[in-house]
Amino acid sequence: MSRSVTPVTPVSEAGPAGPVSPVHSWDEFTTLREVVVGTAVGARLPEQTEPSSWLSCFPKTSAADLASIRVGPYSQQVVEETEEDLDALTATLRGLGVTVHQPEPIDHAAEFASPLWKADGGFHSYCPRDLTLVVGETVIEVASPMRQRYFEVFGLRGLFQDYLRRGARWLAAPRPQLADELFEFDGDGLPLLGEAEPVFDAANVLRLGRDVFYQVSRSGNELGLRWLESTLGLLGDGGLRLHPLREIYGYTHIDSTIALLRPGLVLLNPERITPETVPEPLRGWDILWCPPAEPSGDTPEHALSESWISMNLLMVSPDTAIVESGQESLIKQLEHTGITVLPHRLRHSRVLGGGFHCVTLDIRRDGGLEDYLA
Repeated sequence: MSRSVTPVTPVSEAGPAGPVSPVHSWDEFTTLREVVVGTAVGARLPEQTEPSSWLSCFPKTSAADLASIRVGPYSQQVVEETEEDLDALTATLRGLGVTVHQPEPIDHAAEFASPLWKADGGFHSYCPRDLTLVVGETVIEVASPMRQRYFEVFGLRGLFQDYLRRGARWLAAPRPQLADELFEFDGDGLPLLGEAEPVFDAANVLRLGRDVFYQVSRSGNELGLRWLESTLGLLGDGGLRLHPLREIYGYTHIDSTIALLRPGLVLLNPERITPETVPEPLRGWDILWCPPAEPSGDTPEHALSESWISMNLLMVSPDTAIVESGQESLIKQLEHTGITVLPHRLRHSRVLGGGFHCVTLDIRRDGGLEDYLA
């Protein structure tokens, strides 16, 4: 069931010699050299009866309907089929000369607590993109608003320590208290993220050289934006620009709303963005409007991701993308722009809550601190 990739050990060497730091990733699309691929082993859905899990997993589901959602370990079929799909992804990346790492095993079934709350266990190590942000030569552990993910990044600690010894910078956002006061409710009784302290998921962020986009939503608050802005001021010779995205998508992560394909070309979600609401920095870029998701075998009653996970693709270079194999309309659109598509299955992306961008964390890309908006 588990893959043959040895935890935190490269399975292949990257192409040309890279920068002095082992960490070097300023964008979402230049040629990929080193990456972390997640794992579904040990994945479980935590109890939904407390506010942080409800907010992070099913923020559109009423309290009455939460009781019908099955919690606990995911089925053996979901885990095994997902591992098969991630194995295939790993093999493709290796074939492209990319160094691949995998998180060390985490016992997500272990209960844990703080002085303020108790968690019935963890979540999963399927989406390494969610909790770690790489900006240039710096690894940033973020402060997620989900209590059950508090220790998830420990599966990458050995890798990050190795990067630190080899010259990378390694930072962490202030450890959040995640007290009940952080979690608020709207007029319909659905959960909201408050402003009691800075919290955000790394998947609220997209990188574009000197420019960084941050989505204010239920998975990233205004104080998180402020903390990230203050931290980015220490990086990139002080030349980084942070662009808040407000009222674009109020729920969770940004990478099923905006996908940066290459300089001057962006893929947008037409259900969440209109021609009139394209973020100002991207106006003037060529836009692909993502077609609706095409049916796949994975149509769960209670999904962590909406059908728009179909646009959650991974750029491995400015002219090569890894895309879910059933999305023929999207594949044709991308090919029409000159992008070569490598189709892959990810059968349980909606069940587990992540597509190809989510299940990877790029560590090294060729691109530098470019000004793509000049």
